Amino acid sequence: MTTDISINKPEPFVPEKRLELFNRATDIPLTIKALEAGKTVLITAFYSNGLVLLKALQSHLKKQFPNKTFLEQRQYRDAFRKLSNRIVIEIADHKLIVKKAPSIGWLAKLYPETANFLLTFPQVQGLNSSWQWYERGIQIPMLRNKIHPYYGTYMPTRFEHLELFDNWLKRYSGPKKTAIDVGIGSGVLSLQLIKHGFQKVYGTDSNPNAIVGLKEFMGETKLSRKIEVEHGFLFGKLEKPTELIIFNPPWLPESRQVDALDEAIYYPKDLFPNFFKGAEERLLDDGRLLIIFSNLAQITKVTKAHPIEKELAEGGRFKLEHCFKKSVRQASKETNRDQHWRSEEAVELWVLSKK
Repeated sequence: MTTDISINKPEPFVPEKRLELFNRATDIPLTIKALEAGKTVLITAFYSNGLVLLKALQSHLKKQFPNKTFLEQRQYRDAFRKLSNRIVIEIADHKLIVKKAPSIGWLAKLYPETANFLLTFPQVQGLNSSWQWYERGIQIPMLRNKIHPYYGTYMPTRFEHLELFDNWLKRYSGPKKTAIDVGIGSGVLSLQLIKHGFQKVYGTDSNPNAIVGLKEFMGETKLSRKIEVEHGFLFGKLEKPTELIIFNPPWLPESRQVDALDEAIYYPKDLFPNFFKGAEERLLDDGRLLIIFSNLAQITKVTKAHPIEKELAEGGRFKLEHCFKKSVRQASKETNRDQHWRSEEAVELWVLSKK
């Protein structure tokens, strides 16, 4: 049951020391030094004061990290995350108490029993953005209706990999009785499967927010009878063989401890071996195994290893039918990151079958 699942959400901040106060009259360089010294800074007066401090912190850190290479970008992000999460803001009666602050419905929805507390400013920014997406919905080019992603749930922000999958589904002429969507996230791949005639899709996700969000989104509609979701790692408790398995895993190997929101970006060392073992046990002999991936880790020199190529070379379980590739569109000119490597990035759709 959905009510039995504990949702991932930002933990209310409990100060251990006296808070430094920040408003527009506060000395910004001294405030940044206080953050670097491990002190916690409380935003007061106006919500925009938090934005001013974050912008100043970004400028300060860019002098230390040129932000030119992928590694420098990661170092910059780690440093910014560490210091920015020492900036907090107060919530009273499920509302931000500073002036001209956004109204964020998650504060009441996720914290029904806690009306007054502190959160870090970046957490509040994340909650605010998420609430806008949840309320307004996001239009996916391959789907008729908008999706309404729940807080803390993976959702696509670009669509090349979805185009590859949709094009493959258009050409697929095999049986469409059941499919398994491993790591269902906001449900886009499952919705594509239903659109192309699959009768039943079983979706799993280790992120409880994905399960809660999809159950809320589907409600008691016909869709809820076509897509069945379960909270669990990889295949969860699913045992029944199926004709198609789709998996859109994280695209970068884990290099440090990650939090719940990063699990959609970085994969642990044992993820792919465990996945391929489970897939072999659940895929029908004439079934298809589809994996969406990218060459991102290779072109950014994070690693030379490719987990799917490794499985095909050493696993002895699957053979390659086809690997479709599509170049990724250039990053927006408005982005602050140097993404020169983006011109080489391609998303991949690997189609495997049993040996």
